[in-house]
Amino acid sequence: MTRSASTGADGASTDGLTVGRTSALVGISVRTLHHWDVIGLVRPSERTWSGYRMYSSDDVARIHRVLVYRELGFPLARIGQLLDDPTSDARSHLRRQRSELVERISRLQGMVGAVDRMLKESGTGMRLTPAEQVAIFGDDWQPAWVDEAEERWGNSPQWSQYAERAVDRSADDWSEIAAETETLNADLATAKRTGVSPGSDAANTLAERHRTLMSRYFDCTHSMQVCIGRMFIEESGYAEYYDGFEPGLTVWFRDAIFANAQAHGIDPESATWE
Repeated sequence: MTRSASTGADGASTDGLTVGRTSALVGISVRTLHHWDVIGLVRPSERTWSGYRMYSSDDVARIHRVLVYRELGFPLARIGQLLDDPTSDARSHLRRQRSELVERISRLQGMVGAVDRMLKESGTGMRLTPAEQVAIFGDDWQPAWVDEAEERWGNSPQWSQYAERAVDRSADDWSEIAAETETLNADLATAKRTGVSPGSDAANTLAERHRTLMSRYFDCTHSMQVCIGRMFIEESGYAEYYDGFEPGLTVWFRDAIFANAQAHGIDPESATWE
């Protein structure tokens, strides 16, 4: 039976908490408290002389028990039974719920471990050890280049494509790609040495082979390939790499890429990374 709260000289309640203060104390909304009152889950046991709801310390304690049961996954109807039915074995229910929670935690920890392993494998996209990378790509290969590339392009859609495709590649797959790269470099050097002109059918074929090779890593458009060609000239390291196969090959290769892109309707001057 609801009892009236006592009042002080100014008519304010000296016992219990208003709905607003209770809401702030337990961290749930006033609307939720009203709902719990309507369904009989937690009814304020006090009222002011004006009829306003007031929650006693026992009411607040009951609210906390409801919150614990709800956190454990019990439906509100079942929580009411556990709190009000003296024949209900609340400890038995709690022990069973604890067992289920421990099992759930174990499954979640297993999932976290699996995600961690996937992140470790797909973070760089390449599952080869540094020694395997050097063995496949040659003594000039530096495994740190992969980390540098991720730091530079790791937030791009193209890096996501690379990581997704690379994570499933075996050492044999990478050896095949390395062989394709080596063959292409040799053919590029031969073309430059024998006077093949950028824009010719032979040069365009070589440019397309390069774009196809790049597409093993990510979807490389002609516009993107133009940006890569610019990078050959503007950034250090590329000229040393390509000119090592044939003097002047870097500029020739850039021009071949530009001419091939133009043949496919791309203006090298305004091409952007798509």
